[in-house]
Amino acid sequence: MCGIVGILGQHEVAPTLVEALKRLEYRGYDSAGIATIDAGKLDRRRAVGKLVNLSDLLVHEPLAGKSGIGHTRWATHGAPSVTNAHPHQAGPVAVVHNGIIENFRELRAELSKDGVEFVTDTDTETVVLLTQKYMAEGLGPVDAATKTIARLHGAFALAFLFDGEDDLMIGARKGAPLAVGYGDNEMYLGSDAIALSPMTDRVTYLEEGDRAVLTRTSVKIYDANDAPVDRVVKKISLDTTRIDKAGHKHFMAKEIAEQPAVIGESLSRYLTADGEIMLPDPGLDFTKIDRITMVACGTAFYACLTAKYWFEQVARLPVFKTFKRGQARRQFLMGRRHVQDGPRAVIVRHAGVAGMIGGLERLGMRGDVVVSFHEILHQHFPVPLAFEFERVNDLHVGEAEFLEILAERLDRRG
Repeated sequence: MCGIVGILGQHEVAPTLVEALKRLEYRGYDSAGIATIDAGKLDRRRAVGKLVNLSDLLVHEPLAGKSGIGHTRWATHGAPSVTNAHPHQAGPVAVVHNGIIENFRELRAELSKDGVEFVTDTDTETVVLLTQKYMAEGLGPVDAATKTIARLHGAFALAFLFDGEDDLMIGARKGAPLAVGYGDNEMYLGSDAIALSPMTDRVTYLEEGDRAVLTRTSVKIYDANDAPVDRVVKKISLDTTRIDKAGHKHFMAKEIAEQPAVIGESLSRYLTADGEIMLPDPGLDFTKIDRITMVACGTAFYACLTAKYWFEQVARLPVFKTFKRGQARRQFLMGRRHVQDGPRAVIVRHAGVAGMIGGLERLGMRGDVVVSFHEILHQHFPVPLAFEFERVNDLHVGEAEFLEILAERLDRRG
């Protein structure tokens, strides 16, 4: 899952971009890069492998500028390479992208007929080349980006930077999360609040189909119908020790070492001073639910297997299906795998993955009760979407413990 950061700042942004990208390492990546504007000129640096490789490159080939975008890439179209790494640039425009452009082949064929040459294997290159084409036809940066975004199909978050425009950045979100951060005469874009938390504690989560036009002192947000809208500014609070490696070589090593403390902290949030279990109001009426479906992968899948036992043995609620493999999980969420009709609660772990959000919206519209669990609510689940579901739970890394307590509370025996 790719990571995006954008800064319109008052100081040199290259070091800050790299530091922000480090906070997105948990997503996994195989290459990284940044682009900045200095004296009106757009330039970029990219490297394969860990962020330290990009940092080393910047020592020898520094990038100046107070406006910039950064990216960590998890390869989907094209192998990990400097050529395929983001940001992509074509003439006066640079773009970073998280997600998949589903109609990139059609756009690529259209551009090829116009004599446009491609240098990467990525779907993202069509975005930057299409924007360049519209600018060459006379459109300004905002109009060119808007026209480009309207032609894209798929799940994506985008950030645009333009040559000669050091006080302009454009962001767009469809199916993949993107947040706007507010600073003191500075503005930011980020895949989630984690990346932005060292710079600001005030963010706006773009909603589905939103497009944001940023300057250092303002942001204008337009909805999917291109109408100006106001979105809520939220104040966030994140514990940085839960985001970085805390001295460990790998995130896995850190997570293993933290298990005793994390389990204790997680459970303590649901205990009173007298040791009684006190859950927040789940906002769910399980007397109207006949069965549960769980969707998860990795270690969350094993947590769901344990929870399946609790729900069936303690709460007497059958768990109809637990999806593990990615293909089955996607088919279920996208409505291509048949499930029995009737009232059902769908428990989803990490619903913010690009491409899954649309599926969750479909489940909600068909009447399913959707419950989503997260270690950190601000991680990459777009908060406005949470209002469409019955409950979004910030677990503080304790999904198994929370599910056990929930099952006990739902005990239907007598």
